Amino acid sequence: MTHKLTPGTAALLVLAPLLWAGNAVVGRLVHELVPPLTLNFLRWVLAFALLLPLAHGVLRPGNPLWAHWRRYALLGLLGIGLYNALQYMALQTSTPINVTLVGSSMPVWMLAVGAVFFGVSVTRRQFAGAALSMAGVLLVLSRGEWSQLLALRLVLGDVFMLLATISWAFYSWLLVRTSEPASVRADWAAFLMAQLVFGLGWSGSLAGLEWASGRTHIAWGWPLAAALAFIAVGPAVVAYRCWGVGVQRAGPAVAGFFSNLTPLFAALMSAAFLGEPPRLFHALAFALIVGGIVVSSRR
Repeated sequence: MTHKLTPGTAALLVLAPLLWAGNAVVGRLVHELVPPLTLNFLRWVLAFALLLPLAHGVLRPGNPLWAHWRRYALLGLLGIGLYNALQYMALQTSTPINVTLVGSSMPVWMLAVGAVFFGVSVTRRQFAGAALSMAGVLLVLSRGEWSQLLALRLVLGDVFMLLATISWAFYSWLLVRTSEPASVRADWAAFLMAQLVFGLGWSGSLAGLEWASGRTHIAWGWPLAAALAFIAVGPAVVAYRCWGVGVQRAGPAVAGFFSNLTPLFAALMSAAFLGEPPRLFHALAFALIVGGIVVSSRR
């Protein structure tokens, strides 16, 4: 099937990475105001409230989505409970540039998870592309000094982001390996709400463990309120909708390239709002990651 990339579709596919980059920057800005797991829980509580007028029918016992509750419970754990929580934990010690660049290694983990757990074969070109992307990730982890890899000097936040990326890879494969009717998936708000119902339980449980450990400080005020409003409306709801429409119009192969705009936007925002200008190794890492994706996706 031939997909046409129109200016409107391109705008949707650019807006989603822009919002995801903003999520990383805002998460870094408020990392001293609220614990990371609590931030994730509050974000999805607000997103749930926003979606409720659009998808309240999901909560009815007779809704056809509940026949697949086990699937949505797992999607809620991987995509809502773990991915975002690990990302916010990563931003406690790592920068938005590093976090989004490490997240750009997604194609590597998609290939690995698909091959090991879903029996999908990997081509030589995909192997070559994965090697380039992994080289970019290692460049970020080493801060541009390869000798650091030998000493295993890693920032904990980078490790958290790697775990988050692997979690998202499993989430993405489970989205593709669907069992519910197309009519059920057609309603994007209901589809997200079904995951949210379980995701709130998972994220709430993790936030409860965080509070039980003694991390209960929340600096309530306008800065935190504005941050919560943004990450709930933008990255959690608007970006999801824009990405879904963009992928349907342009196709996943074309849309995948747009996701790699996230670290570029994060670098620009970090320089503007956090005083963390990108360094040369960030540019080299970005080139390696994008080059790997281009090589692996060519036919």
